[in-house]
Amino acid sequence: MEINYTSASTTEELMQILSIQQMNLRSSVTATEMAREGFVTVEHSLELLTKMNNAFPHTIAKHKGKIVGYALSMTQDFKDDISVLRPMFTEIEKNYLQNYITMGQICVAKTHRKQGVFRGLYEAMKKIAFPTYTSIITEVDATNSRSLSAHYAIGFTKICTYNSLGQDWELISLRTS
Repeated sequence: MEINYTSASTTEELMQILSIQQMNLRSSVTATEMAREGFVTVEHSLELLTKMNNAFPHTIAKHKGKIVGYALSMTQDFKDDISVLRPMFTEIEKNYLQNYITMGQICVAKTHRKQGVFRGLYEAMKKIAFPTYTSIITEVDATNSRSLSAHYAIGFTKICTYNSLGQDWELISLRTS
């Protein structure tokens, strides 16, 4: 199966990202699916997704012209735009001073999981981010063991665990170079 990795550049691509996001929100999947496949936490608006993409492009995986996975990029400029992510930026500021881009959310369509798309998205994101940024930083819900395992398997390392509004989060980093 041929997957093409590139940067999002059209409104149609951003709409496809939102469609995959909707199907994988914590509120849209069963407890069994959450444990086995993972989930996403934040729901973005088209307006915010567009602004984020204009600041630094999102990475997408396409198969036969259709998006089958995405990794959202978020610069520090957006630290106050998504309230649930503000504590993440506070932890980054306390623990990590290097030049970084934040991966705001990664998701692979159910039809394309376990086919290397997750790894491919991060490899493509690293190429896009380097040399502008030296690291990709993200957080993962500490109960999302599927996502944590996948991130650690491709080289992410733990910065810290922190609690925000009763929820534990793993703050993790991947070097781009």
